[in-house]
Amino acid sequence: MTDTVQTASQAGLVSCEACHLLARPATPEHPGFCRRCGEELEWRRPRAIENTWALVIAAAICYIPANALPIFVSIQLGEEEPDTILSGVLFLYTSGSWPLALIVLIASVLIPLGKLFALGYLLVTVQRGQIKSGRQRTRLYRIVEFIGRWSMLDVFVATFTVALIQLQPLMSVEPGLGVLFFAAVVVLTMLAAESFDPRLIWDPSNPTQARHG
Repeated sequence: MTDTVQTASQAGLVSCEACHLLARPATPEHPGFCRRCGEELEWRRPRAIENTWALVIAAAICYIPANALPIFVSIQLGEEEPDTILSGVLFLYTSGSWPLALIVLIASVLIPLGKLFALGYLLVTVQRGQIKSGRQRTRLYRIVEFIGRWSMLDVFVATFTVALIQLQPLMSVEPGLGVLFFAAVVVLTMLAAESFDPRLIWDPSNPTQARHG
């Protein structure tokens, strides 16, 4: 069963990407500017699919070294011991701090991976012209976009560092190369979510507007 809803474009309206105001376009070819915030109106974001794919692929590539390389190097009594994200999670768990281990696991491993799969799924379904489950896919995009706003690297890294220092007071901690790749994953997935145009989800139900994009 297909979604039976009228899109903004079917009503002859274009949405502002800055303030989300629905407005009447000046002309079909050049919609003009938003009367509320002055942002240039666009039927679709230029090269949204290509840009999003590029960012998703780059994030997926960075995800591997982010989890394989040390994110911290602990120094205790002159001995260095590298810790990846997963080894740090295991260390926290075996040390009795399982709630903190769970937070780091979800925030640093599962959420970035879930965002990559979700964005990949949205891109594939849009390129295939899938008509069904438009509402569910739009809701999925909103979830990814919302989570991206809270992908604050410093919070989790600070929590991870403080936990290690508290568990072993005679230890000093230095950031490893994995931190850079992890930061890249966070930033790239946020940019990918921003570059994706959710209006593309509804284009198969309105082929005329799809040609405008």
